[in-house]
Amino acid sequence: MIETDLEKRISAAAVRLFGKEAAQEARIQKTNNSLFGDYQSNFAMSSARALKRNPREIASALTDELSKEKCFEKVEVAGPGFINMTLKKEYLEEQVYDGIAPAKEISHKGAVIIDYSSPNIAKPMHVGHLRSTVIGDSLKRIFQFLGYQVIADSHLGDWGTQFGKLIVAYRRWLDPEAYKKNPVEELEKIYIRFEQESEKDPGLPEAARKELVKLQNHDPDNLALWEEFVQISLEEYSRLYQELDIHFDTMYGESHYHPLMPDIIRELKEKQVARESEGALVVFFEEEENLHPCIIQKKDGAFLYATSELACIAFRARQYEVNRMVYVTDARQESHFKQVFKIAMRLGWDFELVHVTFGLMGLKDGHFSTRKGNVIKLKDLISEAVTRARQVVDEKNPDLNDTDKKEVARVVGIGAVKYADLSQNRTSNVIFDWDKMLSFEGNTAPYLQYTYARIQSLRRKAEESGLLLPEGNVLDIVNETERTLAISLLQFPYSVHKAAEAYRPNIVAEQLFDIAQKYNTFYNSLPVLKEDEPTALSRLQLSVKTAEVLKVGLRLLGIKTVERM
Repeated sequence: MIETDLEKRISAAAVRLFGKEAAQEARIQKTNNSLFGDYQSNFAMSSARALKRNPREIASALTDELSKEKCFEKVEVAGPGFINMTLKKEYLEEQVYDGIAPAKEISHKGAVIIDYSSPNIAKPMHVGHLRSTVIGDSLKRIFQFLGYQVIADSHLGDWGTQFGKLIVAYRRWLDPEAYKKNPVEELEKIYIRFEQESEKDPGLPEAARKELVKLQNHDPDNLALWEEFVQISLEEYSRLYQELDIHFDTMYGESHYHPLMPDIIRELKEKQVARESEGALVVFFEEEENLHPCIIQKKDGAFLYATSELACIAFRARQYEVNRMVYVTDARQESHFKQVFKIAMRLGWDFELVHVTFGLMGLKDGHFSTRKGNVIKLKDLISEAVTRARQVVDEKNPDLNDTDKKEVARVVGIGAVKYADLSQNRTSNVIFDWDKMLSFEGNTAPYLQYTYARIQSLRRKAEESGLLLPEGNVLDIVNETERTLAISLLQFPYSVHKAAEAYRPNIVAEQLFDIAQKYNTFYNSLPVLKEDEPTALSRLQLSVKTAEVLKVGLRLLGIKTVERM
């Protein structure tokens, strides 16, 4: 990564000039204007107090020292002590040619466990699940790219009061034919009916409670029904995940952790983290922590969601050497995870716990609600996206055969849906809009995919004309348009690191869009195949390197590319 290389050079120069007291991390950033060079550092100002020197004096000395480095064309002092650096042409070409692989010397200890998607059993996945699913999957890919061991887990909601309701509804209102045709949708339908009928019949909630108790006591009939609900749900989720190219290492439900909960209760008592209050077991927090008391076990002995979460953490800590645990959920669960993380800390569980929140996705007139029946199914969203993509493919490339059109429409449609979410700041609320989500213009996945396909077409034409890239570096970056594209390509690894640090895939999306824009400016203003051979080969190689970055970057967002569009 070019930033790491340049920062090391600045730090080493500072130590040579000012001794060990100058041994601090140097941070650089890309300049906003190429008139001020390619990169800029504020090291002189940030180290002035420690070195007891004027920032411009430090910057001036560093400028003279760094000018000796073979990687710099020019190093200058600016303003109160900024150091502006312009890269030497040969160094820039070398960095672009070497590509985008992460630094090999970095070693990461332990597994990053990412908990995302996590649908509730017996309910179809809807667009409200999209954000957790695609954000979590992208974070998984980003951390894997950076060399981490990653465990992807979908923590299924397979236990709780809804199953008592479902059992009652199943025995009263199930349509066998509809259940055979689409079991999960029929289960959702009768669940909604239970909620509606409960408003007229106060006896229904009590009937559901009794069935739930029977299930918890392993009544054979109720347990068999529950296992059926789980199995048919997993089959549907598996089909959807396959369609979205999303894969999990584990898919443990809350029921998986139920046997561990008595041990959690015992540990909470032994370490005096929880105490009895009005018959229940409760964890109380300090006033300054601004958290409500957390009930761990109700007075009737029932466990709660927080108990399950703590059991899950304990299980993972036993199963893996943990680097950190990352939970990707909407912002409404922020208070819950603050409670759980505080309790884990009091128990002495010494590993990093991270809650990655995101804004809600809803309609213009409110949030999605299964009870209201206004939920858009995720599979319907995918189907609509692919249908709209097919219309565009038919229009843009009518000569493609039908098989290729189907594949392109599938890749482009699903990519459009994912990118529409991942390109946004995850903390922002999202208003669901079919046209906006499936737009094929502007900052969209289809625009990036088309840029990649354009380069592949250019490469095919080059090969047909006998222009083949040789082994080795033939880059000759001689004008500002090429240089601007090259600098943008070099920013890609840095954007991946920043995306991991902030748990924000949109940082990768923004860099890819910048690269695509700069490439299309390059493509539209500079001929490639009509130039003399050395120039043509150089520009072809710059194009190929751009395609490599676009393909890798889109894969980090869970989006595929196609060779033709």
